[in-house]
Amino acid sequence: MKAAEAALIHAAAFPPAERWGEDAISLLLGLPGSYAHHIPDIGFVLSRVAADEAEILTLAVVPEAQGQGHGAVLLMTAMAGAVARGARSMFLEVSLANVPARKLYAGGGFAEVGRRPRYYADGSDALVLRRDFNLE
Repeated sequence: MKAAEAALIHAAAFPPAERWGEDAISLLLGLPGSYAHHIPDIGFVLSRVAADEAEILTLAVVPEAQGQGHGAVLLMTAMAGAVARGARSMFLEVSLANVPARKLYAGGGFAEVGRRPRYYADGSDALVLRRDFNLE
């Protein structure tokens, strides 16, 4: 995945104060344990594994492709990648105000384990969500 295309998708999917530029995405892609899945012109997910925990750093789908199952495909791919890399659980943060994303993550088995008050630029709280993986 090229950071430039990911930045364009991210800019289309998020409000201006939450958009990540090409440099930020490139830096995250270069971190140890990071991995990504990209659907050209549709969306991408960027994740990272450290020890036995994984984190979704961002998941973005362009507005015209939202509601068509692409987010679920990206989420499932990120979870499969985490398990393949030895993660026993996965975390993410989502805005309390982002109802479609919260539904996506709930459908993927994520549950709230914490909250960060006024975390986002619009003043909304971040919900910290977690999904445990049964590796038996």
